[in-house]
Amino acid sequence: MKSRLAGIAAVAVAALATTGLTACSGTAGASTAGHVSYWLWDANQLPAYQACAADFHKANPKITVDITQIGWNDYWTKLTNGMAAGTAPDVFTDHLSYYPDFVKTNQLLPLDDLVKQDSIDMGQYNPGLADLWVGKDGKRYGLPKDWDTIALFYNKKMTRAAGISDQQMQNLTWNPTDGGSYGKVIAHLTIDKNGKRGDEPGFDKNDVATYGLGLDGSGAGNGQTEWSFLTGTTGWTATDKNPWGTTFHYDDPRFQQTIAWWAGLAQKGYMPKLATTVGASVADSFGAGKAAINSNGDWMIGQYKSYKGVDIGIAPTPIGPDGKRSSMFNGLADSIWAGTKNKDDAEKWVAYLASPACQDVVAAHAVVFPAITEATAKAAAAFKAKGVDVSAFTTQVKDKTTFLFPITDNATKVSGIMQPAMDAVVSGQAPASSLTAANNQVNALFH
Repeated sequence: MKSRLAGIAAVAVAALATTGLTACSGTAGASTAGHVSYWLWDANQLPAYQACAADFHKANPKITVDITQIGWNDYWTKLTNGMAAGTAPDVFTDHLSYYPDFVKTNQLLPLDDLVKQDSIDMGQYNPGLADLWVGKDGKRYGLPKDWDTIALFYNKKMTRAAGISDQQMQNLTWNPTDGGSYGKVIAHLTIDKNGKRGDEPGFDKNDVATYGLGLDGSGAGNGQTEWSFLTGTTGWTATDKNPWGTTFHYDDPRFQQTIAWWAGLAQKGYMPKLATTVGASVADSFGAGKAAINSNGDWMIGQYKSYKGVDIGIAPTPIGPDGKRSSMFNGLADSIWAGTKNKDDAEKWVAYLASPACQDVVAAHAVVFPAITEATAKAAAAFKAKGVDVSAFTTQVKDKTTFLFPITDNATKVSGIMQPAMDAVVSGQAPASSLTAANNQVNALFH
């Protein structure tokens, strides 16, 4: 998850915050005896894991967990630098984009012995999550912590003013030719500073007050929150197989047609220009009334609900050309750094993070959907108690319309190629057909 959230190419950078259990400070790198250092990137989840750490400390008074929260972009830089310097954390929240390369460089401890020793039931997790963290060597490198899908957050005051009902928002359609009702709604919700809507004569695309759709970034090679829910309805897949694909399909006409339509929203003035998003938060822009719709992940529910004076609606992703909705399905896990000096304590903490004891606590905080099936149901109930209907996120899993986040080797290198290529297309500097050249570069990494 980006923010997680979503992929390797997220733009947002959050501040560094460190929290210890016995004092308001923690270790930023490798731990000392009796202390387990643990890193995560999502500030919204920090309170839930502080609560887990406190409970763990009560049950294991000789072990203190020091939690460090670092924003997404800085997180991976600091983590990889720490691994090289021998100061990485004992345990850290891991992502499907990164763990294959960590395995390749021998930076992760296999957890198979821990699973066997503690009799951890891999069947307690939502279907498919446990398998994500088994490497090509057949060994397990992470224990599932949560899962996520994508939906549409929208400003109900804006949709009502535009004459768009909640029922319409719940039943949007999309196609890469004319955008379907999804495209029409985006255009109608866009308003320039003279009060003209995007589908009205005289609309000024260069002087927009409210965009129909917010923009987080170009999405690099996976577009988890930006465009993957559109490409997923066309029959397109990122790789020849998943996991461990070695041939990418960014040259597929279905992909390029979808990206051309989506990037065209910015050229029409219905979505912000890419240059204006650098260093900005797509969610905060939404909260400030600068966009009517945001496509984003369930891990962001709490943040969107926190904006005062904004009546939030959540709609499922639009129905595409294949007659179905679509959402990327992603799941995080906790991994142990191979260089840890506290292997036993780190294993105890990872086992606890993957247990009902911790995941029920996370569920009660109503910030994400925990990996354990029963905890997922508890999280949905906790969201409901806060007045949040999360069915737009859970329906994709129930209806089996999800597809897996692409798990491959060379993910960082793939992103390094696709990020500037996608940026060029979304900024209008290159046509979508230019992605064929980028695809050739990506495939050259594997062949």
